[in-house]
Parts: sequence; C-alpha cells; structure tokens
Amino acid sequence: MITGNARHRRTGLTALALLPLAALAACGGGGGGGDTAAEQGSGKGTISVWAHQGQANETAALQNAVKSFNSSQSAVKAELKLIPENDYTKTITTTDASELPDVLEFDGPTMANFVYNGKLAPVDGHVSAKTLDNATDAIKAQGEIDGKHYGLGMFDAGLGMYANKKLLDAAGVKYPTSADDAWTAEEFGKALRALKGKDSDGKVLDISEQYGLATEWGTFGFSPIVWSAGGGLLKDGKAEGALDSPKVVSAFKTFQSWKTYVDPNTDGNAFAKGKVALSWVGHWNYPAYSEALGDDLVVLPLPDFGNGPKTGQGSWAWGIGADSKNGKAAGVFLDYLLNDTNIGAMTKANGAVPATRSALAKSELYKKGGPLQLFADQLAKPCGDSDISASCVAVTRPVTAGYPTVTAKFNTALNSIYGGADPKEALQKAARAIDRDFTDNAGYEIP
Repeated sequence: MITGNARHRRTGLTALALLPLAALAACGGGGGGGDTAAEQGSGKGTISVWAHQGQANETAALQNAVKSFNSSQSAVKAELKLIPENDYTKTITTTDASELPDVLEFDGPTMANFVYNGKLAPVDGHVSAKTLDNATDAIKAQGEIDGKHYGLGMFDAGLGMYANKKLLDAAGVKYPTSADDAWTAEEFGKALRALKGKDSDGKVLDISEQYGLATEWGTFGFSPIVWSAGGGLLKDGKAEGALDSPKVVSAFKTFQSWKTYVDPNTDGNAFAKGKVALSWVGHWNYPAYSEALGDDLVVLPLPDFGNGPKTGQGSWAWGIGADSKNGKAAGVFLDYLLNDTNIGAMTKANGAVPATRSALAKSELYKKGGPLQLFADQLAKPCGDSDISASCVAVTRPVTAGYPTVTAKFNTALNSIYGGADPKEALQKAARAIDRDFTDNAGYEIP
C-alpha cells in the first residue's frame, strides 16, 4: 500500500515537492523569449525529444508512444532521451537554448521562466488546429502567454477532499456531493468537531503534512484557500493587497485553527488505515484509497472561504524548443502523442486527469458517473491565473517567470502560519518579498 501511494503521489505532484523551482529565478539573463519561434523546416527527418523519467509505468507508456509513432510512418523519426526526474528541470535550466531538443517536456509552473529565457517557442502553427481545440480549457490556461500556446499536456491535476463515508455517517456529518454545495469554512469546522467527538485521539484530518508545507505541495495544496477567500498570489503583477488582504488573513487564521484536528500522517497512510475521516490531497491518491476503502470512499470539494471552492491545476506539459529547425515535424509528433490512444495509456499508467476533451469523455475514472467525476467537473470551470471569480473553480498557478519566487515566499509563509506564526505578519512579509523581487526584475515581463 505504501509503495503504491508513493508512486501515484509522485505523478500527481510531479516536481511539486521535488524540483528546485527557486533555482530557476537565478538562471539566465531573461527577457529574451517573447519573439522566439521555431523554424518550420521540412517536416521530415529525425527530431530529438526530452522527457523526465518518472514512475516505471509512466515511462513505459511514453516509450511505447514514441515507438508506435516511429512505426506509424516513415517521414519523421523521434529519438527519445529520458532524464531522471530530480535532475530534469535543472538540466533544461542549465542547457543553452541552442542545445535543447526539438520537443521537450516541462513541469507546468516552469514554463513561463523557460519562455522568459528564450528556451521555448509557441506550438501554434506547428501542432494542428484539431489538437489545440481538443485540449481542455484548463490545460490551455496553463500553457498560454499573451495569446500564444507554449505547452500542451497529456494530463492535468486536481485537488479535493477524500472522505470515509462510514466515519462521516457515524458522526452524523452530512457532506457535499459537488462543488456547487461545498462546505463553507464554518461548516467544515463543525464537521471536524463532530468527527472529533467520535474519534479516539481527536485527529480526524490529513493534509498530507508528510510532503512538507514549505514545498511546492504547500503552494499547490493551499493556495486554493487564498483564491477561495477572494485573494490571489498575485494581482496585476503585485502580491501586496492580494496575498495579504484581510479576507486572506482571516482564512488562514481559520486554517491555522484546524491544526488541532490534523494527523501528522508520517507514513502517508492515515486515511487508508482509517485513522482519519478526511484527506486533503489530489487525484493521485485515488488508487491506494480506493483499494483500502472501496465503496466507503467519497470525493468532496475543498471548503469555500467565501469566493467559491477552488482547486489548483496543472502538471507536466509538452512544448517545442525555441531553436528547433524542424517545428513542422515536432508538431506532427505532438499531434500523435496527444491522441486518445496515447493519453489513455498514459493516464491509465499514472491515474491523472486526461488533458483532452475526447480522452476525458472516455475515461472510466473521470467521465460522467465515474468515481472521480468531481475532479473533471472542477477542471471544466477554469479561472486561468487572474480572473478568479466565484463562478470558476480550477485556478492556474501564476503564469510568470517570477513564479519560483512567488511559490517560495508563499509556502514559507504557510509553513510558519501552520507552526503558529501570526497570519497577517507572515503574509505581509511574503507579499513584500515577492514585490521587491518583481521590482528588481522589471516585473519579469516577456517582450
């Protein structure tokens, strides 16, 4: 059980808790990426492809897709190079644009930094209109800058609250069935108190504390509180007034008060073993949780702090190297990679949410009536990274080359708040640090 849980966690979090995003901010002069465009080329010949080497099933699915592509036609040959996951982002960061491949994979939040440093070209004009149109709106939001698409994904990610129906029923707790009737933060607090009354140690909630809150998990897992409170990690390029607004401060005081109900979950199995009734985590834990709980497993939205329930989204994506001399061939490969067969095989291997409309509709897990339909429903109401209203649910982490600074300062503040620091002081400190960095770097604007 532990092994399976860890495997699926790594896919969902991808590099969230593992890759040194902060190192990106210090690399490259920046500001040279806005006008990059791959040459169209002949559309024939050999193209180079880089990807991260993740879990074995995921790697096998990718290798099979490349092999199938090469055997399906004779005009283009794709040569795949796999790079260990822990080294992957650093490798792209430290490689000159001229040495990067024709096609490369990247973790979603790193994209804007690679564009800023002239390492990615738009895929528009290289992939087919059919491929672009078939991408879900949420995955397109992650990959778009100023109307140009730099990344398309095979899969997406989402957050929710897994619940043990047997334990909820025993405590007399009624629970929501969709994002439309999500618990308010106050109702969630009442549910925690009711569950505590039926629990031997009073620890009824898992927030995946074992991942570490001062990591990308902290940002991915808990920035939905910021958005649900009506704030933002950034607004119009500034954190002050968005990240540290009174409503956000109040929301994190509430979050801080829930610590008394949280199981540290050091082995990652508190929920699967029935020690807690609720687990605040993403889609990637479904295989282990479903195996452990069976029909007692239910999937709920995160609590609503006033601006509607929110979830993070985004995961690994594919793009074209800025210096590619064969963008047409790269586009042909991406069209093939993003077909239903390959996405179906990949998402079967890693349990993630299919990132195309057609593959999503066929997914046993995420289709209408499927056990994880909630995640698909949330992603079907994307906010993008700026217009975060009460009517949308899935929010893209800020698409900016300064994201490494944003996430580092936010998750540090989150960790200190969880440890007992004053939320107002911690969030104000983070907002000031983010804004100083953006000022020092001319707002990380891409020309």
